[in-house]
Amino acid sequence: MPAQGRRPGQVPFRARPLPAPTAEAALALAAALSPVRVDEAAPVPVERTTGGALLRPTVTELRLSAFGVHRGTVLPLGPVTLLRGASGSGKTTALRAYEALARLGAGAELEEVLPDAADRVPERSRADAQGRRGFRIGCTVDGPVGPVHLDLAVQAEPTLRIVGERLTSPDRTLFTTALRDPGRSTVQAEWHTAGNTPVTRAPFPDDVLGTALLPLRVAGKTQGQRDVLAAAEQVVVGLRAAFPCHPLPHRMRQPVPVGEGRLRRDCHNLAAVLHRTATECPRRHARLAALATAGCAGTVAGLGLRESETGGTVEAVLERAGLPDMALGRLGDGELRYLALGLVLLTGPGVLAMDPVAEVPQAMQTLTVLADGLDHALDARQLAALFGLAGEICASGHVRLVAAVGEGVTGVTDVPGVTMVDLGA
Repeated sequence: MPAQGRRPGQVPFRARPLPAPTAEAALALAAALSPVRVDEAAPVPVERTTGGALLRPTVTELRLSAFGVHRGTVLPLGPVTLLRGASGSGKTTALRAYEALARLGAGAELEEVLPDAADRVPERSRADAQGRRGFRIGCTVDGPVGPVHLDLAVQAEPTLRIVGERLTSPDRTLFTTALRDPGRSTVQAEWHTAGNTPVTRAPFPDDVLGTALLPLRVAGKTQGQRDVLAAAEQVVVGLRAAFPCHPLPHRMRQPVPVGEGRLRRDCHNLAAVLHRTATECPRRHARLAALATAGCAGTVAGLGLRESETGGTVEAVLERAGLPDMALGRLGDGELRYLALGLVLLTGPGVLAMDPVAEVPQAMQTLTVLADGLDHALDARQLAALFGLAGEICASGHVRLVAAVGEGVTGVTDVPGVTMVDLGA
């Protein structure tokens, strides 16, 4: 029985052309969108094998077809990508879209990832006859199997659900989902098989990313199934290795308990992590001390630690030649943010509070740091030191940085590996 107010066979969202009819209904939301590339400059090349494939799964493009203030926005991502623009240009929105894809790739439920999904629907988006509105986001993950494109359509009103998903390689559509019955909490999934049955169909839940479920649902008996699994695993590995970082200086000033020292996104436990790196990673700790010398006021001789008399808490201090040590809590906001961001770039997934794919060696994963308002409270000297460090660290291919900066940030495109994307107002 067709839903009330809709003709038989009519789908709630307009489709992008795809090879299979089921895919036509999967990826559209209310209005056709004309793609507009924000920055035509190609991302800086990253480390590849002799055959041309990326060594590690890497997100090379973020697509915001309809998300917040963005319509048809395509963002190329290089080793260091700076999203520059005025307030309201959509820098933070782009980072939130990336984080949402990363968390969905880790298997998180849609409502947990996007509790404010209705606020992400473009303001001018019109509801259909049933009052439904939504948004579309996607990305490209390059890697050993070549570029793989993931596109996602989400209905935000009146009920939050994934109504369409598409996973494609350059030569074929590998996996699609589409909402067939609005009364059920499932979507119809299809994936490439290339065996006696060229396509396999099954219901998938509408509140999680189908691509993340494929390794649990596809047997891998045929070459077609193995192609689907390889593409899905590449996307999941590339997305999950993301660490959103937003240092909050007011939370970093107090001594913290000595613990395992996994740095949180607000960096409030900076001292505990420094306590860990000082013993486990003396080389990186020394580099951070050198960074402090370059970006903190006064003469800095080193970066030390001071434990409480009971040994239960620790605070970080700046060691100063001929002067008493200074607790990091006495530093300015910009200095604390500067040190925290430097520490994130110098460490890896094992020191950060994140959820990479445990089954894949860290050497085969690329950590992507997402930093909103990276330039906030930083002076020109600190920015130059951070961008120089980022360019050096990210050149290896193990770490990438996607950061939002204000429109006043200039003169950084000379740093190798930096892609500047101007969003405008």
